[in-house]
Amino acid sequence: MGKWGSSMLIKLSLMLSLSVVALANNGDFHLFYFVQQWLGSYCDQHGERCCFPDSGKPAAEFSIYGLWPYYNDGSFPYNCGGGNFNEALLKPMQDNLRKEWPSFTCPQIGRKFWVHEWNKHGTCSKSVLGEVAYFKAALALKNRVNILQALTRAGIRPNNQMYPLKAVKKAIARATGFHPWVVCNSNSQGVSQIWQVSMCVDRTGTRLINCPFVPKGQGDCGSQIKFPSY
Repeated sequence: MGKWGSSMLIKLSLMLSLSVVALANNGDFHLFYFVQQWLGSYCDQHGERCCFPDSGKPAAEFSIYGLWPYYNDGSFPYNCGGGNFNEALLKPMQDNLRKEWPSFTCPQIGRKFWVHEWNKHGTCSKSVLGEVAYFKAALALKNRVNILQALTRAGIRPNNQMYPLKAVKKAIARATGFHPWVVCNSNSQGVSQIWQVSMCVDRTGTRLINCPFVPKGQGDCGSQIKFPSY
């Protein structure tokens, strides 16, 4: 095959790959993963630092990390476009978002984090939930799924102690009626610690459901995990 033929083959392969991605991103999603994170673990992980808002360090609590649509094979669409972020629409719920959906990633605080989440994930569910409905759904789920309360009732507290992963999952399942997916990160000493807790939600963004699959690319936990203070 000549140089021109090889070049054309490469271009055709690239076009085909992009077409497959486009079709995947335009497909119908199956469910949502509602993800909360423990900010103590985020701020304590190796190589990260936290930037707190001007109002100061928030109270210790799990906060919203995302509401992510998934396909039925465990993959997920992203950056689907066609849904320009309008900050004015969120003004009535802005105080609640600052409390329940903060970002301590420097310098991605507040609005920048919401823009990112809407553009990357929300736009892929806009056929079901528009911008306002998307953020309202996340806030309503946060109100229903109180991870810290569930763990505290089971005697699992953010006190820098190690707890069995099974006990953490059992406590959350007992409180919510559904099994969670727990994601861990590592602190600067390499210790596995609870970071994210995900629950599956139906396509309307309102009803918790059993998770039919494990999301791809999620971090593993040790059998014993640390619950760091914050």
